[in-house]
Amino acid sequence: MSNIIEKYLKTNWHKIESKGIIPDKLTLMKVSGQNFSTAAVNFFLFVEDESALQKTMNEILQQEGFEVLSAYDGKTGLETAQKEKPDLILLDLILPKMEGFEVLEHLKADEGTKQIPVIVLTNLEGVGDVDRALSMGATTYLVKANYELEEVVRKIRESLK
Repeated sequence: MSNIIEKYLKTNWHKIESKGIIPDKLTLMKVSGQNFSTAAVNFFLFVEDESALQKTMNEILQQEGFEVLSAYDGKTGLETAQKEKPDLILLDLILPKMEGFEVLEHLKADEGTKQIPVIVLTNLEGVGDVDRALSMGATTYLVKANYELEEVVRKIRESLK
């Protein structure tokens, strides 16, 4: 189990228990010397270089019960995805160090990450960009200017089903 999830559960067990969250994945883990059968918290990687959007999205998603890993460039995003194996990746296409299309290509070529759903969240709205991302394996393509953050959260939930 990911250290991120373990840390989240240790610090937020009371919140999970009080909300009566019904597990969609059962995991036995040891927390503070006690065994708990609990839901694996959905966690995902947000690869986005705009720090204000990262911060806002992270706050909203944490309120919704998600754990969010952040990467501010494509290279770090790819490395984090390969190491942590998130449940979902939210990927911008215009990134420093490695563009989003290249990240997507590597993710879908890697046996360890090719099954992870990728939602593209970007400002690129050209038909060619949409077609390219979807043909490379992105599950959803969202243009930032066209969606409220709440709608993005809904799309994330749909992709995790």
